[in-house]
Amino acid sequence: MAPPTGKRVKGVQIFRPFVYGTTARPFDEKTNPKPAGIPDDHTHSWTVFIKGIDDVDITYWLRRVQFKLHESIPNHVRMVEGVKGQPFQIHETGWGEFEITMKLYYVPESSEKPQTLYHHLRLHPFGRTEEEKEAMRLNGGEVISWVYEEQIFNEPYEPFYDILISGALPPSASTLKDGSGSGAGSGAATPTSANTPGASSNKGGNKKGHERSHSRASVSTNKDGKNYEPKEEPFVIQRSEGGVLERSAMIPLVNRPGQPFSRETEQLEIQKLKEAKLKVDEMKKQMMEELEKKQKRLEALKAESAKAT
Repeated sequence: MAPPTGKRVKGVQIFRPFVYGTTARPFDEKTNPKPAGIPDDHTHSWTVFIKGIDDVDITYWLRRVQFKLHESIPNHVRMVEGVKGQPFQIHETGWGEFEITMKLYYVPESSEKPQTLYHHLRLHPFGRTEEEKEAMRLNGGEVISWVYEEQIFNEPYEPFYDILISGALPPSASTLKDGSGSGAGSGAATPTSANTPGASSNKGGNKKGHERSHSRASVSTNKDGKNYEPKEEPFVIQRSEGGVLERSAMIPLVNRPGQPFSRETEQLEIQKLKEAKLKVDEMKKQMMEELEKKQKRLEALKAESAKAT
């Protein structure tokens, strides 16, 4: 962890969505043949990863990831350095399930301590219902165990704050090059001012096609130790295929193949919660009615007992 530089931006909390998990496939001669040299008892190929939502780059805040696999696997502790635009991932083969430890190391500008995630490698179909398990079996046996997560940076240091919000559209940007509304969200929340850069928390996606340049100046000195004009390092803001703005907290509006997390998914989960609440309320109502009947029956039995004595 690098020593802190600058001051913390008080009252500000910034989040960035990302996805982590595993994808496994059984070996099959037609769809997933076993490569030469793989042990005979290995039944699956699998991948563990951490990546941005809609595959956007996250190396501007995440520098490297340490994956700790089962001790029976050669070189079971592996460090994966960030490569712009690519996920942090490891490809392996095996026959058993186990818990994977992922340690996240942030960029030096953040001065944040490493954080740890845990994920259970799934090789076989799973789910809350038999229908969900069967759906995995019909998907060529591919077992997807992915988790949506949000990385929260509480009161980040000023240099890191500037990096985090470099992909956010300013409040004055009302239209994009393609004519659509901005809808950009930085994923920052501040109780002091809604006009502070990065203060919006809107995560909805828009049409892609918008590009905008930021320039990050690199402070330099000459041989005499005097400052000279800084070099401009342009960062071009782009949108992903799902409409997610680079370096923002946006998520896609709808699902696409290979991209199961979106506003659509969120609404489906909310609907499930509403349906579950209705079911619980109905069960509670039935339980209270049954309890009331039993209470009346108990009072009647007490009255009969009192008369008999």
